[in-house]
Amino acid sequence: MSKHILMVVTTADKMNNEHSTGLWLSEFGEAYVEFANAGYTITVASPKGGKAPVDDRSLEGEVPQEILDTAKYLENTLNLDEIKDIDGFDGIFLPGGHGTMFDLPDHTKLQEVIRDLYEQNKVVAAVCHGPAGLVGVKLSDGTPLVAGKAVTAFTDAEEVETTLDQYMPFLLETRMRELGAEFVAAENWANHVQVDGNLITGQNPQSTISVAKEVLKQLA
Repeated sequence: MSKHILMVVTTADKMNNEHSTGLWLSEFGEAYVEFANAGYTITVASPKGGKAPVDDRSLEGEVPQEILDTAKYLENTLNLDEIKDIDGFDGIFLPGGHGTMFDLPDHTKLQEVIRDLYEQNKVVAAVCHGPAGLVGVKLSDGTPLVAGKAVTAFTDAEEVETTLDQYMPFLLETRMRELGAEFVAAENWANHVQVDGNLITGQNPQSTISVAKEVLKQLA
């Protein structure tokens, strides 16, 4: 039986200041390629369904064709609310992009899916701004998912370096610390992954492949 992974992407295309935003393509594409090469069944879902916006900044420089080719899987994403049964999934992966900061933190269905998968000891993984989808998740006992967990995500220092901190609804590292997470930050743009049981988090785009490989390792 091939493993079945749920990839949840943002559908937010604007920041608070109307700057365009969206998904960071490499964080989706690099993970998608890893999962596909491992023979996984992959379902791509989003808060609104339909086409997921890609942040233009993630297309700058030399982007491998293999990654550009994964954009076709973002053309018609499944609406998260249409997922009725999560038992068929072996894990969830949340790629980042600043868009996630606006539509993932308060999405009730996403919170339910993550909680249920986590409590079934299935893999919950997120990279860069993807952990924004974790901050609203509470376990069945009411405690925040990230409380007491060793986690990482896009750091406050990295956010300041992008100069986009002023446009964010909150800073991800700060919020996770407020929730009681044991946040571990590496130097800016370092490939850095934290594993706490079946919770896997990566700091930035440079960490995507490492997070995906940890998912493969846990599901092997």
